[in-house]
Amino acid sequence: MKKMMSSSSEASKLDRKMVERNRRIQMKGLCSRLSSLLPPPHHIKSSKDMLSQLDQLNLAASYIKQLRERGEELKGRKEQAMRIGSSSDTINDKMKIGTKLPLIDLREFGSSIEVILITGLQKNFMLSEVLSILQEEGAEVVSASFSAVDDKVFHTIHAQVRISRLGVETSRARQRLQDLVF
Repeated sequence: MKKMMSSSSEASKLDRKMVERNRRIQMKGLCSRLSSLLPPPHHIKSSKDMLSQLDQLNLAASYIKQLRERGEELKGRKEQAMRIGSSSDTINDKMKIGTKLPLIDLREFGSSIEVILITGLQKNFMLSEVLSILQEEGAEVVSASFSAVDDKVFHTIHAQVRISRLGVETSRARQRLQDLVF
């Protein structure tokens, strides 16, 4: 009887070890995936300077905080732009706003790129052309969305660098996008 309890105790220990081992493997995979989603830290110069898991988690937390702040800033700018568009009563005010369109803003966040394009309803262009320009310049489009408010169309495109060591030539991409839109 004692031998049976001993073997069941050993089996239980082995089960716990396997469960713990699987948990650690899963956590390592999740941390690796999280790390791959972050822009590369600029202060690391060689593979010897690799970040610990704790440093990677701290970096992820600060990156998420930056993205939230950036999202709030963009949301505020969008609301302000919408207020300006809807609150102006005179034709001259609307003409001034109309002359500013289309607007194009291309921003680089490490290995991520964000393109914000604001056009009027009368300006026609193919979104596929914008996406192909980004792809030709070395970016992989992750998401694209648009919304129409009054006489303005807001396009937001998120992309990531396809090959990190080559990067994306953002100035050339910006110029090509401006040539397309204007």
